[in-house]
Amino acid sequence: MGFRKDFLWGGATAANQCEGGYNEGGRGLANVDLAPVGEDRFAVIAGKKKMFDFDDEHFYPAKEAIDMYHHWKEDIALFAEMGFKTYRLSLAWSRIFPKGDEKEPNEEGLKFYEDIFKECKKFGIEPLVTITHFDCPMHLVEKYGAWRSRELVGFYENLCTVIFNRYKGLVKYWLTFNEINMILHAPFMGAGLYFEKGENEEQVKYQAAHHELVASAIATKIAHEVDPENQVGCMLAAGSYYPYTPKPDDVWAGRQEERQNYFFIDVQSRGEYPAYALKEMARKGIDVKMEEGDAELLKTHTVDFISFSYYSSRVATTDPELLEQTAGNIFASVKNPYLESSEWGWQIDPLGLRITMNDLYDRYQKPLFIVENGLGAVDTPDENGYVEDDYRIDYLAQHIQAMRDAVDEDGVDLLGYTTWGCIDLVSAGTGEMKKRYGFIYVDRDNEGNGTLKRSKKKSFDWYKKVIETNGEDLSNE
Repeated sequence: MGFRKDFLWGGATAANQCEGGYNEGGRGLANVDLAPVGEDRFAVIAGKKKMFDFDDEHFYPAKEAIDMYHHWKEDIALFAEMGFKTYRLSLAWSRIFPKGDEKEPNEEGLKFYEDIFKECKKFGIEPLVTITHFDCPMHLVEKYGAWRSRELVGFYENLCTVIFNRYKGLVKYWLTFNEINMILHAPFMGAGLYFEKGENEEQVKYQAAHHELVASAIATKIAHEVDPENQVGCMLAAGSYYPYTPKPDDVWAGRQEERQNYFFIDVQSRGEYPAYALKEMARKGIDVKMEEGDAELLKTHTVDFISFSYYSSRVATTDPELLEQTAGNIFASVKNPYLESSEWGWQIDPLGLRITMNDLYDRYQKPLFIVENGLGAVDTPDENGYVEDDYRIDYLAQHIQAMRDAVDEDGVDLLGYTTWGCIDLVSAGTGEMKKRYGFIYVDRDNEGNGTLKRSKKKSFDWYKKVIETNGEDLSNE
């Protein structure tokens, strides 16, 4: 059996973590540019510390990142050498509409992505494009309060109309919002939300989430109208919650945590607010303002497939003494004593991927697409930039095996798999470069020093073999 013949193997990046060129080609300033590395980062991305411009006290890694803005041809050639069938990338909103509320787009920005998509096509690589991977032009943050304002739905609609028409025939697979549930955990990074003192943060977050959900439905509508061949997916940061004990309270705590993540996808995939979410919002006194026609939009224009990131499973408990926190993609979780952890405390759980796939497929009965999975680790290159990253190969091999089991033994419909990030890039959580994920080493450190030279790691040839055999040969020889 194995994976489908047209399985989309590839890798994933995000503009704000690899592109750089923050002030080139007519691009405007975005929220994602303003996340510094260091101790203030989390306060900024959580919307607790106001940082609407650069200062001299911090280093902002996204300004240059790995400078893919000037290296994309070289990088795509390396992806092609590995045999990529797809490449997941994102658009920088402020590169196409520098302020976000203009009537006319920035041609230079549109041309930049068009050239990238044509280069991908030249190598037979199918672009998988995230419309918004956390990017929000700072002008929209400062003038409108970002996604708390209904006006952003219209600006997003304008962006979608432009890109779907411009890239018709070049891009078939689209994702509307990356990890849409991140709005609850890192609201400034996820949706440009900064909270003033005394503001009802939950109210703001859920109102902004509603605007994004409506915008996502409108994007899906336009995509299908412009080109019926277009496939549109939603995207969540996934990872099943295990109860710490069989105590019913722990089981229930896990269920509630999962619902927080599923809520968005329930709306995007099923087309309506689930009963549990409406009840919870009522309990919390959250009054989401919906305009006439919103319910119909959500119901009529649901997504074609479910995409998600998976790095680790999570554990839920109600016992305060057990709440030893572990980090994992900005999510805190109780430590699972049965699992090993990465250098950054993320728990490694390949079977958890299979469990998560089954949970999602059982819930939505729509094709799945794993668009992020990988191991962030410290890599030590030799004098040629070569890294012997057997630990990454081992991690990926175990997860691909679990993925294959979900397809073969459980009947999950899986479209493809893109590892995060296929080339070293800036970490979203910590802003570090030393937390590396790629098959390709990039000579750059946490302070922005280095030549930016690209070199292949051991995992490069390994992944090439995996793709060649359609996931049959996972051996590390």
